[in-house]
Amino acid sequence: MRDLASRLPSSPGFWRSPLRGPRFTSVLGLVLLVGVPVLFVTGLLSYAAYNPGLSPVNDKTPDKGILGFYLFSWPTDPTWLYRLTQGVHVTLGLALIPVLLAKLWSVVPRLFTLPPVRSLAHALERISLLLLVGGALFEFVTGVLNVQLDYVFPGSFYPLHFYGAWVFFAAFLAHAALKTPAAVRTVRSMRDARRRHPDAADQAADRAVDQTADQAADDLVAPAPDAPTVSRRGALWAVGGGSLLLLATSAGRSFDGPLRSTALLAPHGGAEPGGGPNGFQINKTAAYAGIDPAETGEEAWRLVVAGRTGTVRLARADLLRMRQHGAALPIACVEGWSTADQAWRGVRLRDLAALVGFDGDPPDVFVESLQRAGSFRHGALRANQVADPRSLLALSVNGGTLSPDHGYPARIIVPAAPGVLNTKWVARMTFGGLA
Repeated sequence: MRDLASRLPSSPGFWRSPLRGPRFTSVLGLVLLVGVPVLFVTGLLSYAAYNPGLSPVNDKTPDKGILGFYLFSWPTDPTWLYRLTQGVHVTLGLALIPVLLAKLWSVVPRLFTLPPVRSLAHALERISLLLLVGGALFEFVTGVLNVQLDYVFPGSFYPLHFYGAWVFFAAFLAHAALKTPAAVRTVRSMRDARRRHPDAADQAADRAVDQTADQAADDLVAPAPDAPTVSRRGALWAVGGGSLLLLATSAGRSFDGPLRSTALLAPHGGAEPGGGPNGFQINKTAAYAGIDPAETGEEAWRLVVAGRTGTVRLARADLLRMRQHGAALPIACVEGWSTADQAWRGVRLRDLAALVGFDGDPPDVFVESLQRAGSFRHGALRANQVADPRSLLALSVNGGTLSPDHGYPARIIVPAAPGVLNTKWVARMTFGGLA
């Protein structure tokens, strides 16, 4: 029986790796202590960018309650704001995967310790650890699947990732409050040990750190470790190298030109669009969205604009006869990819609002697409977005007519807005209809 017990994961002798220890765990934990809050804040900014309090069609988490306390009117300046915040969110999340996996590996013996609960405080710590590990895996897995456009999980990505983020971050804060002081002391003792043993081998210095670390971290050190094949410093360099590799093979999605081809481990935003004026990334083609070419022809398509004074129906030729304006704006999507500024041209949204009785400050607008199914076939824009002179109902881009995949006959383009709110294949716009 004693021999059997020693072979169970609950036995300290089961875990033989010489890499585990307070030094290894503390360094990884401090990296996550910086990175995870950045992920959480940029995730909240992404959610706020959808203006979920404006209209039910923008809000994929209607039961959020007090979790929506941080919402504010999303600005239109700078124009690259969403491109930056969401690019950081996704790229940093991918780069932290090796750190997260290494951190979970380093503390896995604690998941099997017996007895499972020794006191009320220990029970609370165990619950927070369960939520932390489960929340971290859930958030990173669903995030990676979303980036890859693989929606294999049940339900919508938006509420799953949103509520999962709150659970994960609450557990993270509790865990950080308990463990950060010890991690800081361990890193300091590591520095002091290096000073006391400047000529010691890496493993000898590690043992010195382990001997001076908090007693609470002793269960991470194998009592009878196997012979090392790599030092802890080497293991940390390997984790850092993995993070740099993921960074180098995913960050290119946020850039045009040669750098985009370096994003080998992440989609570039759908199929390569080819060259010409419309040669920049998209997520959904017209065929994927179910757009019937017969509906977008010159004879069939009409834009319906509704507002205070009634309804106006405009053919594409009517829109082209209106005063045309230009704006250089990027497209940035929740999956983390974006384009450089594209030269859009079309009718200002505030000029369309003026056609239906809003000559002064324009109101919010509800936009409907020819697309009949799928998320964000409808979208709402705030008054500040409508009023911005760079906000257009675009008819052309980069000197050429919009292609069907880019929203022909007309699409919305708004500074700093998430890509899904730049509605394509626009069929109807209702100004002041959101109250």
